[in-house]
Amino acid sequence: MKRQYNDGVKSKVVYFIGSEVEKTPAYGMKTLFVVGLQPYAEVTAMLTEDIHHIFFGANHSFNPNGADEWQRWEELIREFLDNGYLCSLDIPITKVEEFHEGGLCELNNFIPQIRVAIPYIRLWNYNTMLKIDDTGFNDTNPGVWCHSLHDLQERSKFTSWTQYNNDEIKK
Repeated sequence: MKRQYNDGVKSKVVYFIGSEVEKTPAYGMKTLFVVGLQPYAEVTAMLTEDIHHIFFGANHSFNPNGADEWQRWEELIREFLDNGYLCSLDIPITKVEEFHEGGLCELNNFIPQIRVAIPYIRLWNYNTMLKIDDTGFNDTNPGVWCHSLHDLQERSKFTSWTQYNNDEIKK
């Protein structure tokens, strides 16, 4: 994700602090944003007394490959959850099926944020539906859910790109 501090090439920013601007259970909280899989001690060193929310996978950086990397992500996040932090993880839709092999969703202070990119959302007509489906007929869900794409664009759920410009880079 490009941010104000990106210069067109992959940014070297790993940690930044700001207010959670997305309409999640952590909305408005002072947040440590962590890009990529980082060492526990280093993440801990970035925390201040007034930070109670950590957003992992910032800048679309959660993309584990292989069981070892999946386990390292889960162990890192679980450490902070076990210590009472509210933790979010930005999960691309391509990783959703694999994600439930771990147990993070069983914890009440974990906010999984499933990221679904819909380019040019304003070009879809009023009748467009977003269907939450299953992997196959009656495989893992009791059925399907269809939502109006128009209704999902409710103003109270919207976060403008301009709201992402107030972060403080830490490293």
